[in-house]
Amino acid sequence: MSHYQLAAFIIILFLLIFLCGFFSLAETALMSVNRYRIRHKARLKKRSAMLILKLLKRPDRLLGMILIGNCVASIVASALATLLAEHYFGDVGVVLATISLTFVVLIFAEVAPKTVAALYPDQISKTVAYPVYVLLMLFYPFVWFTNAIANGLLKLLHVNVSNRHHEPLSREELRSVVYDTAGKMSRQYQNMLLGILDLNKVAVENVMIPRHEIHGIDITQPWDVIQKQLTSSQHDWLPVYREDIDQILGVLHLRELMALYTAGKKIDQEVLLKKLKEPYFVPEGTPLNIQLLNFQRQRKRLALIVDEYGEIQGLVSLEDILEEIVGEFTTNVATNHKVKLQADGSYLVDGAIPIRELNRATQWDLPTNGPRTLNGVIIEYLEAMPHTGTCVRINGYPIEIIEVKENRVTWARVFPRAMQETRAD
Repeated sequence: MSHYQLAAFIIILFLLIFLCGFFSLAETALMSVNRYRIRHKARLKKRSAMLILKLLKRPDRLLGMILIGNCVASIVASALATLLAEHYFGDVGVVLATISLTFVVLIFAEVAPKTVAALYPDQISKTVAYPVYVLLMLFYPFVWFTNAIANGLLKLLHVNVSNRHHEPLSREELRSVVYDTAGKMSRQYQNMLLGILDLNKVAVENVMIPRHEIHGIDITQPWDVIQKQLTSSQHDWLPVYREDIDQILGVLHLRELMALYTAGKKIDQEVLLKKLKEPYFVPEGTPLNIQLLNFQRQRKRLALIVDEYGEIQGLVSLEDILEEIVGEFTTNVATNHKVKLQADGSYLVDGAIPIRELNRATQWDLPTNGPRTLNGVIIEYLEAMPHTGTCVRINGYPIEIIEVKENRVTWARVFPRAMQETRAD
């Protein structure tokens, strides 16, 4: 064997090992690529993404091409290495060539390329997609023949390769995807996306304004009292009733009434009653995602929540649902009159405050799967009527009852967890 032949065989051997590494790199990169990122880039008409997506539509052909190339390169490299070793070392060289080539292929054509491809699948897949596609087109008849045999065997096992559909993400899987965006997306946007995904877990009664807190107009009151309510109200919509909220007459849109006032028209009780909109009722237990769609379809912004007996339990607005997604629009710990920070680091909290609102304002995690107000949570925990001075610990938060009226906790002092742990130390 001449020196030129030896040099040519060695170069070919290195090229074959390189090919083995390339096919291993391509297989791992294309199979590990982020499918959702690729679909997004394909929608943006990125050529590399569109090509990768095209290759991944038929994984049997893609893998067939890669594995055929890898097998041919490995077999030819093994034969060539054996030929060279036998020429120079005789029978012992065959054993040496087998051991040496196994080690070289394992490290440089399998482990190293696949490790790199697994670490950087998106970048590498863009590089290998074009040569893999060209090879697939060149050797398509052989690939098709190989796949026909393999797919025929798979059909015997009731595996239909051509009937493969994309599986959409479930709601919980989407939550995991959103959690994985930490560092790439602001905490505020992440919370908004999670809020949208969690709308189905929250019912309207969890965010409603309770019956006793509803601001409305009692039409039986004197007109000067009603006028004062109209001019001082901070709400755009007000329920109008007769003596009791259960005897509701309709809902008033203040802007329409103020438009008449601006136009110089006289406003009296009769005009007010003519401007009433038909009240919109929803049953308690309606999930927020359903109610949000109902508001959109029926073009409503306000709904009255009724129980199984038809009695009004509270009121929910479009703004209340949106706050579940984006958070409170105007309130925080510093400005919320229901949560007052004390000098010792504790909080004086109104017992009627909804637990969800309290958790949002303070970043606590008091239980939300039971009663909706702090008063309700305390009574449920005590399993008895509350008394001033009683102390409880709920979810690790020490709570002292400060004031009780009509068997309801009106004010309580809540200590943060960290503060309690510091005192214990």
